[in-house]
Amino acid sequence: MSASVMLFVTQAVTGITDTALNVGSMSAQNAPAQAGEISLSVLELAQKGGWIMAILGVMSVIAVYIFVERYLAITKSSKEERNFINNIRDFIHNGRIDSALALCRAQDSPIARMIEKGLQRLGKPLGDINTAIENVGKLEISRLEKNIAGLATIAGAAPMLGFLGTVIGMIQAFYDMSMAGNNVDIIILSSGIYQAMVTTVGGLVVGIVAYVCYNILVARIEKLVFILENRATDFMDLLQEPAS
Repeated sequence: MSASVMLFVTQAVTGITDTALNVGSMSAQNAPAQAGEISLSVLELAQKGGWIMAILGVMSVIAVYIFVERYLAITKSSKEERNFINNIRDFIHNGRIDSALALCRAQDSPIARMIEKGLQRLGKPLGDINTAIENVGKLEISRLEKNIAGLATIAGAAPMLGFLGTVIGMIQAFYDMSMAGNNVDIIILSSGIYQAMVTTVGGLVVGIVAYVCYNILVARIEKLVFILENRATDFMDLLQEPAS
């Protein structure tokens, strides 16, 4: 009796082991096929979003261009020679106004153009000189803010455009469902659902990136405004030094 039980258990274990090996072998063979079935590139996924994804793609390119172009322009405008104000002070004290003007023109920066306008107004009341400098500063900031409003527009419009794609995709899905009647299949609904989900993600990604880029540029412009105001104050104090 014991020998029979042992034989039965041995056969059962052997059968279970063989079955497990066969299942594992079949799973290993089917794994590549399954992986190939579910793989989907980003481009293919974007194409399922329809024409709205094309618009979002154009908006993303525009946003990146505006950010890079404005960032480089602001960085260039923020550069200043370390002893610029000190050199201007020396030229003014020595009566070399022409040399001071030449130094400003050689700098080619918002700060230099502000000081140049102040030097051109020497001899007039300090209030007029200060007003002229402030006007130049406002013009320089206006130039630096070029196209930044467009970046803000993209940051706000991209998510809304993505939600529009979501609504259109869901309408398409329900329309396909109604046309299928009793033969509703997930394949029939997949096109509309893909568009709904993909456009939402695309709109949010473009909007978030554009919003971050916009805030970076605004922060750098505010920093430059502070520098311009500081240099304008230094120049006005410089003009009052001889009188004191």
